[in-house]
Amino acid sequence: MAIRNIVKEGDPVLNKICRPVEKFDNRLAVLLDDMYETMKSGDGVGLAAPQVGILRRVFIIDIGEGVTEFVNPKIESTRGTQEGSEGCLSCPGEFGITVRPMYVTVTAQNRYGDQFSVNAEGLYAKAICHENDHLDGILFKEHVIRKIEPHEFDEQ
Repeated sequence: MAIRNIVKEGDPVLNKICRPVEKFDNRLAVLLDDMYETMKSGDGVGLAAPQVGILRRVFIIDIGEGVTEFVNPKIESTRGTQEGSEGCLSCPGEFGITVRPMYVTVTAQNRYGDQFSVNAEGLYAKAICHENDHLDGILFKEHVIRKIEPHEFDEQ
């Protein structure tokens, strides 16, 4: 496993739509393992493939309950709203209050190509929406209703 460079805001790769994963092979497994190491080294709770320069529909999330790998995810439904602080490893030092769904249902595949479904709420739902946006070239800043300072992020 290796820690990869995180692509920063301004790099055009972050504004592109990712392609679906078609091959569930060792290259995908290495990418997922590297993404996990990279996310953890940056103290993140999620990381999408375009954030490491790979234009594939892949993201990972670990909100403290173990990592979940999402390959070719599709948000099937959303419900409710939540307002809260958000940041991004690709936009270091920038934080804001966003409005996201409180509940999401997402289907995806795992690293082996097996289909699964997740019903998420709260922080987990927010993280899924945030990372899924990366796959469509959208940064969290497009959802910000109010910018906040780093110390305010810690208080949220």
